[in-house]
Amino acid sequence: MLTEPFVTDYCRANMWLVRGRDHDLLVDTGMGICPLAPEIETTPGKPLLAVATHVHLDHVGSLHEFSWRAGPRIEAEAFATMPDAATYAYMFRDLPGAVSELPYPGWKSMDYAIEPAPLHRLLDEGDVIDLGDRAFHVLHLPGHSPGSIGLFDGQDGTLFSGDAIHGGVLIDDMPDSDRIPYCATMRRLLKLPVRVTHGGHADSIDGPRMREIAEDYLRRNEG
Repeated sequence: MLTEPFVTDYCRANMWLVRGRDHDLLVDTGMGICPLAPEIETTPGKPLLAVATHVHLDHVGSLHEFSWRAGPRIEAEAFATMPDAATYAYMFRDLPGAVSELPYPGWKSMDYAIEPAPLHRLLDEGDVIDLGDRAFHVLHLPGHSPGSIGLFDGQDGTLFSGDAIHGGVLIDDMPDSDRIPYCATMRRLLKLPVRVTHGGHADSIDGPRMREIAEDYLRRNEG
């Protein structure tokens, strides 16, 4: 797990580096306030696929730094241009206490911008990301955003869930959020044999805790 140390808790997202036999996988790329790629230890000649779980600012800020990029097809147009309306970058520019300390002299939140990062691979439900010694199935998990995806290794029960579910406060009131598909996502997660969930925020959670969170969301939103 990688994080950006100076970013306020509200915007600090988890990034996950997974080592594979033939390829490595980076799940999400943070805010991009400072260059991320130099901090990733790579093996010469071994490809690294950077996957964005959705197009919000705290998951795509450094995506443009990587030469092999993937993300949900549903949001592909937004990745190509990174408009404020899709990324919500404007929220960070206006956020009081956006960073705990300046990442470098002269840094200003009002100058924050996200570089376009056109996708090389468009991910749909059922696609497989094969690292050689393990494979992750793409799950469409809408609700937090229309295109939100998760990556599930059914062999060992590991789920990289982005913002669909995690141990922190789930956000379902963004302009592109929708509680009806979010409830469907929660019902789906309840049926998955998840052993551990590595989310976009907060600490990792085990399967029972993930199901508790999903059930609680459904109680609050379905009555």
